Amino acid sequence: MTSHEIGTREQWLKARIELLEAEKELTRRSDELARRRQELPWVRVDNEYRFATDEGSASLADLFRGRSQLLVYHFMFGPDYAAGCPSCSAIADGFDGFVVHLANHDVTLSAVSRAPLAKLQAYKRRMGWTFSWASSLGSDFNFDFNVSLTEEQAARGGLRIQLPARRPRDGRGTGPGARRPVRGHVRNRRSHVLAR
Repeated sequence: MTSHEIGTREQWLKARIELLEAEKELTRRSDELARRRQELPWVRVDNEYRFATDEGSASLADLFRGRSQLLVYHFMFGPDYAAGCPSCSAIADGFDGFVVHLANHDVTLSAVSRAPLAKLQAYKRRMGWTFSWASSLGSDFNFDFNVSLTEEQAARGGLRIQLPARRPRDGRGTGPGARRPVRGHVRNRRSHVLAR
């Protein structure tokens, strides 16, 4: 049996109005952070990254698929994972629904993971997804964009600019069925927008 507080309609309404003010403040702060993120300086990407895709080997420019912007979702699915990250999978469940809207605004969405393409394709089929998903295995792409750590970086405790990854209280990793510390992915950096 629950021991949740019981109150009157008036008490609930008063508490709800207070909460609404806090929610509005959070939205204002979130909007401000989004504005600041959009104002970050652009950086030229000169590396010749290669990806494995359903259509074969592709360059970073190929991932744009002729559009002026590329939204890359760094899907946590490492080479040694048996399945994709549960949180990333829940987020990706919505990709097929809005990929067409992004395309109509000159934006291509592509997920990128370090797992081999065959693993990504099998998981994509299992989940019923159709969005573009590229494997960056063998490339420095994830490392250069600070969403993956080398073994050496992980041993040193990560990158200086990275936000600390949250760990469950038991100290185990956050990957699917993780019984080991997560190596190769940073939780707080899931997407990048690139422009041509």
